[in-house]
Amino acid sequence: QVELVESGGGLVQPGGSLRLSCAASGSIYSINAMAWYRQAPGKQRELVAKIAVGVPTNYADSVKGRFTISTDNAKNTWYLQMNSLQPEDTALYYCNADIKIRSWGWGDEYWGQGTQVTVSS
Repeated sequence: QVELVESGGGLVQPGGSLRLSCAASGSIYSINAMAWYRQAPGKQRELVAKIAVGVPTNYADSVKGRFTISTDNAKNTWYLQMNSLQPEDTALYYCNADIKIRSWGWGDEYWGQGTQVTVSS
């Protein structure tokens, strides 16, 4: 059993910053990819940032230069540092990971429960 727990959302004024955290726990053999997605009301869920083994880190065009994904592999935790936040960044943010629970086979996809980020004056 694997669980992803997010923290760090909240209300911030335009131009402000927030840092989201996602901690994975359970029977983890390895984490192949870590990502953040978001979903605004009435819109589809979209990829915000993704870091994976052997591939360049990927950011949505709308957040490039403002958001940074980072990891603490020893803690099975990853972060999303969000700077220069704008009202259009308001959404429910989900962490996502591809996790192997055994040494053989493929990983499975896991999701956090979501944390709300609201950017408003």
